[in-house]
Amino acid sequence: MVTANNPILSGFYPDPSICRVGQDFYLVNSSFAYFPGVPIFHSRDLAHWEQIGNILNREEQLPLENSEISQGIFAPTIRHHNGVFYMITTNINHGGNFIVTAENPEGPWSVPHYLGKEAQGIDPSLFFDEDGKCYYVGTRPNPEGVRHNGDWEIWIQELSLTEMKLVGKSMAIWKGALKDAIWPEGPHIYKIGDYYYLIHAEGGTGPDHAISVARSRELWSWFEGCPRNPVFTHRNLGKNYPVVYTGHGDLVDDGNGGWYVIMLASRLCKGHSSMGRETFLAKVTWENGWPVINAETGKLESQVELPFPPCRFGKEVLEHDSFHFYGNKLDERFVSIHRCRETMYSLTERPGFLRLYTRKEKISDKADASYLGIRQKSYEFRLSAGVEFNPLKEGETAGLVLYQNHENHLLMEIAKRGNGRYFIVTTNIHGTKQTIAETELEPVGLVEINIRANLQEADIWITEGDIRTQVARNVDLLPYTTERAGGFVGCTMGMYASANGNESANYGDFAWLLYEK
Repeated sequence: MVTANNPILSGFYPDPSICRVGQDFYLVNSSFAYFPGVPIFHSRDLAHWEQIGNILNREEQLPLENSEISQGIFAPTIRHHNGVFYMITTNINHGGNFIVTAENPEGPWSVPHYLGKEAQGIDPSLFFDEDGKCYYVGTRPNPEGVRHNGDWEIWIQELSLTEMKLVGKSMAIWKGALKDAIWPEGPHIYKIGDYYYLIHAEGGTGPDHAISVARSRELWSWFEGCPRNPVFTHRNLGKNYPVVYTGHGDLVDDGNGGWYVIMLASRLCKGHSSMGRETFLAKVTWENGWPVINAETGKLESQVELPFPPCRFGKEVLEHDSFHFYGNKLDERFVSIHRCRETMYSLTERPGFLRLYTRKEKISDKADASYLGIRQKSYEFRLSAGVEFNPLKEGETAGLVLYQNHENHLLMEIAKRGNGRYFIVTTNIHGTKQTIAETELEPVGLVEINIRANLQEADIWITEGDIRTQVARNVDLLPYTTERAGGFVGCTMGMYASANGNESANYGDFAWLLYEK
């Protein structure tokens, strides 16, 4: 037996999809406008996970230019069939729905096979029937005319795997469980016993999010809804329940008769979510031919007992992250915005340090700024970094950022002021910047930057040599939550350098980055 702690992936890991191949489980998540895209995880017990890569790790796979951070890659689905892994998703800004394939889940994954305008909508999925045929499962606006916001339908069409295109006719099979349902999305089809089951989300990805189920004995038929729909939601628990927005589920079996569902949900602190939507796990049982999620409680539990022997990994996903820069390859956990080119960083110019170049791009732009971040995983944490940076002219900065989107982020930077070197804390809220604290530094030397967060407030410290200075106290972090800033992502935070619109050949050297609860 092993115990899984919910969420099984803490932080911004939304729209989960899962498949099993033998004893191995593989899980993917949306990545929006972060690069690399679609992180992929592996487990053998559903409790312990290792990140084995990022599926979209080359620019040719992931064009993101001019994308808002909440645009880009939506809702991937991962499936395995006849020795090949398939991942289908939507790039809403560049090309629409596409498929990539690989023989090994670690990659390399193929270039995108774009499905064209025929594959309209978002959140596509794949279903492999018992006769070997593959079907595209999609969402699209009501073809008779959208009567209200979110008036969409779920539809299917055969997909030729040799040509990688839709063939034959399409057919609508479902419009959502409730009358005038909004945003039936994230559809997945399974053949279980005598029925084809459709599991999907509806109600929007906010407070009314839910999982509904429908089934049919024939694939090419209008599906019937479960009489208990929605079969899972937290919307009845009220706005102050600590876990909200539950939905977007994907079923998986363990090969021994056990069934589970992964789904997204958000944890609140002071009524707000900083981590966006995270990945949770629940048990599934079957009653009268319909799935029941977490029977008897009907809500997500903090722990899930599982009938597997524990399987741990050397590079397991944990609640803390520690980075030192002695290799020549970036850690898989780092993300950047839009793309990550060698002109942005170096691991070899100064061995043992990560060098970020002060390029003209700013993190307030919809551009590929010199930023390497990790996901925020809790409401109580300490993030620290050791930075050596000598600003040669005003406008050059290097330090840390707590980032929600390009209009809402918290900057903690070393910069030049007059003839001095300063540490400056700046808020950027809805595009308006304000310096809230600053202190003069020694002319040269390593500066340790610390941000310690406690329940949507933070203190910020610096250390030079043996001298520790508190620069800011009780900084409000609520502006960097989904509810205040909008969008679909959670906070990331990490290392940043910029010349803020000017040409520059300067750089900041980072000795370490440490995240701990």
